[in-house]
Amino acid sequence: MALPDITRLKETARQVRKDIIVQTHAAGSGHPGGSLSSTDLATVLYFHVLNHRPSEPDWADRDRVFWSKGHCSPILYACLARAGYYDPEVLKTFRKLGSPFQGHPARVKCVGVESNGGSLGQGFAVSLGAALGLRMDGKTARCYAFVGDGEAQEGSIWETAMAAAHFCVDNLCAIVDYNDLQIDGRVSAIMDVAPFADKWCAFRWHVIEIDGHNYEQILAAYEEAANTKGQPTVILARTIKGKGVSFMEDQCDWHGKAPNDEEAEMALAELEAATL
Repeated sequence: MALPDITRLKETARQVRKDIIVQTHAAGSGHPGGSLSSTDLATVLYFHVLNHRPSEPDWADRDRVFWSKGHCSPILYACLARAGYYDPEVLKTFRKLGSPFQGHPARVKCVGVESNGGSLGQGFAVSLGAALGLRMDGKTARCYAFVGDGEAQEGSIWETAMAAAHFCVDNLCAIVDYNDLQIDGRVSAIMDVAPFADKWCAFRWHVIEIDGHNYEQILAAYEEAANTKGQPTVILARTIKGKGVSFMEDQCDWHGKAPNDEEAEMALAELEAATL
């Protein structure tokens, strides 16, 4: 793997965050909060770690990314567009009739999407099946699954975690966006997932805890995950919902609300002026 250019990655993340605002504003709906909190994790993955070919999206040896928290599709689409799967101008069609960029990812409509998203917990299970399939085929490709901390309240998450450890699926890495907010409020108040690391350890996963906005820690976590053998890895990334837009940060209201004209203008100006 080439040495990371962290400044380049941060500049890409700035653009991706702007794309999230543009998409949700253009649609008048969508989920900006969790998309923004996942941006740094996704940017490092798509633009430094992932072994993929945008010009050959069905390449058999590609690494796979599964967005189990499929409502955060704006971050997925922004990464796909900026990586070369689509013209970024198409992002403005988000949630429009006939657009490849639907509110939740649709595999048959959008190249670069590995599985449909929507029902929480299911994407994680699909990622395990894909990882097992790759291993059975003797391929070295890896699978990555983005999971929400609120999503981890789903029982299917823990069924998948149990099975992945039982079968020693070390080509699977879960990335948990641990921002402590879901649509109705604090995760810790609604149905606390803590002690989170202890739970994953009990399910026999290799656990890495990081600041999900610290690029050195993100890069090191992905490398450690790739080097961990005999068990799956989970990266518990502490993040801030709405990261990068001050009036959205750590605010439950921005889980599933689009910015209006004034708010979008303010958000884009703030992102453009931000120091990397």
